[in-house]
Amino acid sequence: MVLKYSTPLIFCFALLLHSALLAQGDGKKITSIELKAIPGLQFDKVRFSVAPGVEVKLTVTNSDEDMPHNMVITKPGARSDVVLAAQQLAEKGPEMNFIPKSPLVLWSIPVIYSGESITIQFKAPEEPGIYPYVCTYPGHGFIMYGYMYVTEDGKMPALENDENIPPLRRTGDKKVQDSESAAMHHHPKLHPYDNVPPYLYRVFIEGSSLASIAVHLPNQLSYAWDAELCQLQFAWQGEFLDNTDLWHGHKNAYAKVLGEIFYREKMEFPLRIGSRESIPSPEFLKYKLIDGYPEFHYLLSGVEVHEIIHPNKEGTGLIRTIKVNNAKEPIWFLFNADGQVEYGFNKGETENGALKLSPDEAKEFTIRMTKSNK
Repeated sequence: MVLKYSTPLIFCFALLLHSALLAQGDGKKITSIELKAIPGLQFDKVRFSVAPGVEVKLTVTNSDEDMPHNMVITKPGARSDVVLAAQQLAEKGPEMNFIPKSPLVLWSIPVIYSGESITIQFKAPEEPGIYPYVCTYPGHGFIMYGYMYVTEDGKMPALENDENIPPLRRTGDKKVQDSESAAMHHHPKLHPYDNVPPYLYRVFIEGSSLASIAVHLPNQLSYAWDAELCQLQFAWQGEFLDNTDLWHGHKNAYAKVLGEIFYREKMEFPLRIGSRESIPSPEFLKYKLIDGYPEFHYLLSGVEVHEIIHPNKEGTGLIRTIKVNNAKEPIWFLFNADGQVEYGFNKGETENGALKLSPDEAKEFTIRMTKSNK
């Protein structure tokens, strides 16, 4: 059988074939970039340049044997904001690869472990500018970063004059870079960046559950909050935490308390609803930051409780402000007067090692816990 085509149909086929060949010949040029995460909380390249609107193929490899890393590309000037947002992910951080959902985040590569690589492809911004890339894994983001220069001519400032990149990398001397990397790798700082208290870490810490939140307060005070039990577990005076093993990604690693622990909770669920003998069932809801201080929201046997902890002015203890919403029965706070701290209450009555409050009094009350001098 012989197939016959009309002239218009043949012309249409030819036109489509010609268009396809032109599209194939005019395929977009792809700029390939390769980055490595290396020991010492660094990327091997602290900057690269691409043309506006070009297709970019970016491959990131983790060449660090000790630590996992990720990478986030942000809008210009947004690096610190994204790092702080990642830090506030708390217990949700691991499942989100420590990448916050934010309009400041343009592209990202999830957490990768030693020897792993991930490639992404994206269209560079049309707007020329300096776009940060940063590792937002906990403890890394304030020193492990670089910049993507989007520029028509590909020009970047001289390395030693580039104030965008980390100070230690403003040199072309490879030996200096390697020595700095080795020094940081083998003798890491307890904290790779300076934070201003109050601030917190979602950590594994001995003496509390795996759902622990450690908070460093002004006046050299800190505490560990157990989000599983919904209660304060212990407090200490002095420096905060040594997170070195955690930041190195060591398995079964714990943060180490650096100060003197002056309080440990010895009561099982000290805050109780209705009867002082009634053991509540706790359910953690969330926390929100108020002027940097976390306010914990949780349920005790279905009754909602808010608690926020501040330091006292002398740096010798904690002030706990507790709000119990919609309670219909008395509220009890059991405390152990064993001399480790001295207690003070602004409401309620104490009897036999317990504070008793009416539902109205429990709407907001404070507990002062001062380090004992005995």
